[in-house]
Formats: sequence, C-alpha cells, structure tokens
Amino acid sequence: MARADALEKLRETLINRRRALVRSATGELNQLQGRSAKTGDLLDAVAESLQSELNSQLLEAESRELTAIDDALERLDQGEFGKCEACDRAIPLTRLRAVPYAKECIECHRASVKRRSHPAATINRVFDSYQRAQ
Repeated sequence: MARADALEKLRETLINRRRALVRSATGELNQLQGRSAKTGDLLDAVAESLQSELNSQLLEAESRELTAIDDALERLDQGEFGKCEACDRAIPLTRLRAVPYAKECIECHRASVKRRSHPAATINRVFDSYQRAQ
C-alpha cells in the first residue's frame, strides 16, 4: 500500500509540474509573439535575436517535458505507471521521485543511452532517414 500512496503523491507532483510548465510556456510564447522590430543599434538587434532563440529553445524543452508528463499521467490512469517499459520490473520510487515521468528503470535507461550514443546507432539513424526518403 505504501507504493500506491507514493504513486498518488507522484501524480500530484506531475500535475503541479504540468501547471508550472504551462504557465511558463505561455509566458515565453507571449514574449516571442510580442517582440516587434524596435529601432536600435546592431547590438540591440543581436541581443534581441539571442533572447528570442533562447526563449524558443526553452519553449521546445518545456514542450518535450510536458509531453512526457502527459504520457506519465496517462500511464497512471491505465495502471501502467512505475513499470519499466523495457524489462517490465517496477521502477524504484527513488528514480520516480527524481524523474517522475521516467519510463525505464535506471539500468534500462543507461543501456538505452549507451545504444543511442554508440557510433553504429548514428549510422543506423542516417541509413533509416535515407531509406525513408527513398
């Protein structure tokens, strides 16, 4: 029963984080849309461009996290939350507290990262992209 209680607390954590991300993303989107061409020197224009790029990248990262949170909330509703998608074992609560939307236990996650960072993985991704383009 302790795990079930912990998972419900994680639901609250996910919902609160989701709310914060939506508020943040809304503010950044408004900043990006509210930018207008102002008269100023070249340095002002460069600073404005850099700030817009940073806001855009932050918005993209927050969007990915928001998607991961939505997926985690869906897994909670389906009773699949907290189970490793790779090995089907329970993900330890310490990992879920650190990364509440984790889909894999730490061992499977490390193996996945290692596979993706292997030079052959890059070649396979390029080859797959080429095959899809044909």
